[in-house]
Amino acid sequence: MIPEIPPQLMAALADAPLAALLLWMMHMLRRELQTRPEAPPPAPLPGPSRDELVDFKLEVARTYVPLSLIRDLDSRLSLQLLRIEEKLDEVSRTATTATAIAGHSMPNRKMGFGTRADAEGGQ
Repeated sequence: MIPEIPPQLMAALADAPLAALLLWMMHMLRRELQTRPEAPPPAPLPGPSRDELVDFKLEVARTYVPLSLIRDLDSRLSLQLLRIEEKLDEVSRTATTATAIAGHSMPNRKMGFGTRADAEGGQ
């Protein structure tokens, strides 16, 4: 009679050849990488240098963008920054006021849940 084999053991036995194959492939790849000679560093590609590209971009920005557009953009950015500054000032004033109000003492009040009669003075 064939003994009863747990399903986990059966699954492990079914996966064993695949695991062995993967380990063998990793071993062969490592061995091949160790025997392979090191590649020489790549040669720089011919073409413009980084500084030349920066100079070209600057020249394009100067010559192809009309001065009126630059002024318009500058004024729009300045207005937006002024709006942000005003909002920040308002928030700062509000926070200062809230801090000052929080510093005042509140009248003593009874806390908790009570009956209406307790709240009205015990009538």
